[in-house]
Amino acid sequence: MKSIDLLTFGEPLMEFAEVRRDGERLYLPGYGGDVSNTAVAAARQGAKAGIFTALGDDVFGQDFLDLWRREGIDCSSVIRRRDGRTGAYFISYGAEGHVFSYARAGSAASLIAVGELPLAQIASSRILHASGISQAISDDCADAVFAAIRHAKANGTVVSYDTNLRLRLWPLDRARAIIHGASALADLLLPGLDDARQLTGLERPEEICAFYLNLGCGVVALTMGKNGTMVATEERTEVIAAKPVEAVDATGAGDTFDGAFLAEWLVHRDPFRAAAYANAAAALSTLGHGAVAPIPQRPKVEAFLRGA
Repeated sequence: MKSIDLLTFGEPLMEFAEVRRDGERLYLPGYGGDVSNTAVAAARQGAKAGIFTALGDDVFGQDFLDLWRREGIDCSSVIRRRDGRTGAYFISYGAEGHVFSYARAGSAASLIAVGELPLAQIASSRILHASGISQAISDDCADAVFAAIRHAKANGTVVSYDTNLRLRLWPLDRARAIIHGASALADLLLPGLDDARQLTGLERPEEICAFYLNLGCGVVALTMGKNGTMVATEERTEVIAAKPVEAVDATGAGDTFDGAFLAEWLVHRDPFRAAAYANAAAALSTLGHGAVAPIPQRPKVEAFLRGA
């Protein structure tokens, strides 16, 4: 019996977003980290979400636990490290958009090892979701994600993976080797076009989707920003149009797509319908600042899809 719809595995990061008031630059706190955002997005679409990670025994760690409990996210397997710390990042805004600065080296999450995996919870989840960032933060985490994926597959848990390339964390050659290895094990692969071009060396979306299908993925949902999402299976490839909005801040839009896609896919197992739903949710998430606050609830997404 699967008790959790979606279990995410990775690193949460406290977010500090720049605002300017009376000529001063201030940073307002919020929540970030791709898999935390994904869990929140899925929960707001009605999925029973859980998260596995490690937090510092600090104020930021407690803030995340409070967030997840408010959102109804299962955090029963989350590790608190007495001498650890929770990572953070800062968002600044310039002429070319937002700029990220990170303070995450040696974070509690980066110390996760294979022996700390919540094997029973992985086996009792319908989907396990991780990302390239989950594996980039340390060698131990990279190994732990592979072990979690293999345990999931051995227990009938669907594996979802977002390539989420962050070259500040590791060199491209290493990223390619590990991300390709994890992608080959994924049932649902959720790459972004810019990242996928760097990882595969290919340019055309059709070629990229074919590359990942040939690795062994069952479904590829390649997000292409304003150009929509290309969904590919062995039988069919189709571009699902984006929902146009006047975007304010795209921080977390990809994570919102992931959580909404996975929550909707669990309803009917149709990746094309799930991508249309997730495109709408991601578009709505760009109408406010920060990663978590603008993530929409299901009724708002459904109304947007109806044109209401």
